Amino acid sequence: MLSDLEKRVIASIQGDLPVTERPYRLIAERLGISEAQLLTVLRDLCDRGVIRRFGATLRHQKSGFAANAMGAWRVPEARVTEVGQIMAASPSVSHCYRRDPNARWPYNLYTMIHAGDRETCQAIAEDLSRRTGISDYILLFSRRELKKTSMQYFPDP
Repeated sequence: MLSDLEKRVIASIQGDLPVTERPYRLIAERLGISEAQLLTVLRDLCDRGVIRRFGATLRHQKSGFAANAMGAWRVPEARVTEVGQIMAASPSVSHCYRRDPNARWPYNLYTMIHAGDRETCQAIAEDLSRRTGISDYILLFSRRELKKTSMQYFPDP
């Protein structure tokens, strides 16, 4: 069971965080509580497993990235962690994660590559391939963004 304050805190972080030096202070002010109290509630919600993931969404169009490609890589299972760490360390990669392959789609490691143009995305993928020794991959370029919104569990306070 969630308290009214916990519900208000969850509602306040469902959308975009304010782009400011101290976003939690601004959120706390809007809720009429201290920044320390807000952070305590958030930590408690995380500790209890109510909030399992707290992430940021890159709005690549607003950041100047005109080309985006998902790299699907076929990596030997014994090397997934090693290769994933190398790829995730690239400043051009915003996401890197493992998925189970299947008979029709053998790829098990995925990267989201952002660049100014398609050719640069391809060059980044080629560099990642050389650095990791993984040559079996495909690039899937974004054509259109259909949805990028946060889940809404409680109405805005």
